[in-house]
Amino acid sequence: MNKNDLVGVVADKATITKAQAAEAVDAVFEAITGALKGGDEVRLVGFGTFAVSKRKASTGRNPATGAEIKIPASNQAKFKPGKGLKDAIN
Repeated sequence: MNKNDLVGVVADKATITKAQAAEAVDAVFEAITGALKGGDEVRLVGFGTFAVSKRKASTGRNPATGAEIKIPASNQAKFKPGKGLKDAIN
């Protein structure tokens, strides 16, 4: 499922236009992104938790040449599914 498919499903389930559904989906994505940028977690009970994980700087190897490369520290978005989502797909 891609974003357009999601917008279509939201429009059908909520009985709204696709334009309105696209605005709603975009608003949800923006809210989650904004919270993560601010260092907050987003907990959706029964669905899951979005959080930011900090990765330390490390040393890796270029697979083509074998040369060592430095991998800088970074922030990664993580998602941990909740019990409701786990139960729904099992």
